[in-house]
Order: sequence, then C-alpha cells, then structure tokens
Amino acid sequence: MTLTPKRAWRGIVSVWVAAVVLAIVVGVLVDPALRFSWLALALAACALLTFCIQLGTTEKTGFIARVSASVAGALIILSIAAGIFTLLYI
Repeated sequence: MTLTPKRAWRGIVSVWVAAVVLAIVVGVLVDPALRFSWLALALAACALLTFCIQLGTTEKTGFIARVSASVAGALIILSIAAGIFTLLYI
C-alpha cells in the first residue's frame, strides 16, 4: 500500500487541526499563568498523535518527512498561539 500525496497530507493536516483545537482549548480553559505549560503538553500530545497516525499507515517511504512536517506545523501553530496569548495578557 503506497500513500498518495493526498493521503499523506491528510494525516499531516489532521495533526495541525488538532494543534489548533488544543490551542483554543488552552486559551479558553486554562489559567493565564499556566498557559505556556499547557501549550508544551499540547505539543507533546500532537507528537504522540503524529506517531500514531504515521505508524498506522504502515508505509515506510517518507516516514521521517511526514513526521517532521506534522510536528513542525504543530510547533508553528502553538508558537503563534503563545505569541497571541502573550500579546493579549501583557
């Protein structure tokens, strides 16, 4: 079973969507003093989700690239959220 580019991107983008959802949940539900700690936990959850999705495909070719794209995208999304939280609560 080979992953088509469309199918490979589906797994990557699903982790990015999870990062956006987690950033919103952290922003709404968590005390401002603890938000950055929870954002770090959200990144760890995105990394675990990435490995679950990518290992579930059982496709070896491009594994490192897919994992890197997923985690890097989640890191960028959560960094943007951290910047927004910082600007909102200065």
